[in-house]
Amino acid sequence: QVQLVESGGGLVQAGGSLRLSCVASRSMFTYTTMAWYRQAPGKQRDLVARISPIGITNYADFVKGRFTISRDSAKNTVYLQMNSLEPEDTAAYYCNSVPVLVSWGQGTQVTVSS
Repeated sequence: QVQLVESGGGLVQAGGSLRLSCVASRSMFTYTTMAWYRQAPGKQRDLVARISPIGITNYADFVKGRFTISRDSAKNTVYLQMNSLEPEDTAAYYCNSVPVLVSWGQGTQVTVSS
């Protein structure tokens, strides 16, 4: 069973930046579209950004122009560079495949203060 471990979250002021990382316990990236999701308290989990095996990216409208997803398949790692953070970006962030194929990791908390 592949395990996903997210890291890089924290507390940041509005307008700041964070870089999230997601490492898989073994290779699952080579032929898999990977994505970052987020879930705020009391809300559903939303897809934030995805990246295909050949590097094609798609973003939710609410992060376009601010977030960048990337991958390093040799390191079994997916990244999410988050710039111009807003309080509305406060949530737990998770990575997984698209569609979801493995159990969710523990996520990493991002808190943006105004």
